[in-house]
Amino acid sequence: MKSKKIYLVRHGQTDYNLKKIVQGSGIDAPLNETGRMQAEQFYKTFQHVSFDKIYTSTLQRSIQSVERFIQKGIPHEALSGLNEINWGTREGMEITPEEDAYYHQVIAEWQAGNTALRIEGGESPEDVFERQKEALEHILSHDNEETILICMHGRAMRVFLCQMLNYPLQCMDLFAHSNLCMYKLVYTGNMFSLHTFNDIRHLNGYCSQL
Repeated sequence: MKSKKIYLVRHGQTDYNLKKIVQGSGIDAPLNETGRMQAEQFYKTFQHVSFDKIYTSTLQRSIQSVERFIQKGIPHEALSGLNEINWGTREGMEITPEEDAYYHQVIAEWQAGNTALRIEGGESPEDVFERQKEALEHILSHDNEETILICMHGRAMRVFLCQMLNYPLQCMDLFAHSNLCMYKLVYTGNMFSLHTFNDIRHLNGYCSQL
């Protein structure tokens, strides 16, 4: 299996992000004005990269975040395995002190190693890990795709990074993220290495020379 460069990004800002409303796989929110601006800044910085393929989740906020690359004619595939975690009964709810306490209780359980715990009506990190396995195998199976752009979601991205880097799931919160941040990884054919961590320089006028 050939080596690959993977540019892994989180989607741009939505109004749900701005208003601190829970959005998971059951909320298909579009980018807001700030999110569209972030997507444009990312495109301007990395438009010179010769991506062989773009993978996104099936949710519009991830597709819109890399739409300018797709418009260039770069092959694109949306995979449901890359969708955000399902936050169950909390989706679409504004974070209140009560809901925030429940959220932090669940996160603490996951950090303690109880990664099979499902949020009420939703998924566990292990559920997400299992559906991502098939997506990752599919992505890696295409030897002709050497430089890849993947756009997905915050919690799902943390799980995905654990999967690629062989970290225990309880360590997923080590991977910080913000809207339209980027992680860059290299796959050697049998293992991944992390080269860029939560990079947002492209949002601050930095022009990449990569």
